[in-house]
Amino acid sequence: MASLIAENLTYSYSGQGFSALNDVSVELERGTLTALVGPNGAGKSTLLRLLQGQHKPDTGQININGSPLLNARHHVALMPQRSSLNWSFPITVEGLVSLGRTNHSKSTCCELEAALQRVGITDLAKRRLDSLSGGQQQKALLAKTLMTPAKIFLLDEPCSSLDPPTREQFLKIIRQLADSGLTLFVSSHEWGKSLEAYDKVVALDKTVLASGNPQEVQERLESISCISNHCCA
Repeated sequence: MASLIAENLTYSYSGQGFSALNDVSVELERGTLTALVGPNGAGKSTLLRLLQGQHKPDTGQININGSPLLNARHHVALMPQRSSLNWSFPITVEGLVSLGRTNHSKSTCCELEAALQRVGITDLAKRRLDSLSGGQQQKALLAKTLMTPAKIFLLDEPCSSLDPPTREQFLKIIRQLADSGLTLFVSSHEWGKSLEAYDKVVALDKTVLASGNPQEVQERLESISCISNHCCA
């Protein structure tokens, strides 16, 4: 059973006069890891905000486990891009992660410990954010997101600016989260071998160009490129 189904989404930012997204449909199955790839300006962040309920689509609908998103937003959590946060703010890792509690109740020690352990940063709990590396900051941000009661996680460019070893380590963490039963939708403008870690890939450029397993998407995109360049004539 699919966790999330979005159908025929269209969205335009006020005053721009053109669609940021046009007739986009996406299906995320429970316990899977899906990549959302596309160039800068393709609408990836916009789509994630729609799926999390920050924006309302001009047309189309989003359902979570058969219920409209409006009634099920608590099932979806968005991890924003690292660049959107002020990492010089004087707070510790455990302080940041505790802020993930969406109902404003105090997190228990067990919940906090579990979130830190799931991303492998228990030893960093007392460290200040500004003393962390980029990869450690991303893990702290992911742990904060995991403090929500959500089962569907939307990650906006989590591997951006990470070096290859750190990126590979982060991919292993989100792979393990998906294998534990969570649903993850991860945006990236990067292509290549790392996509093999995903169950499914959605290629976006304002509309869905291809969707399927990594090999299927690669073949579809090569076919589109071939046709557009008239190399198959």
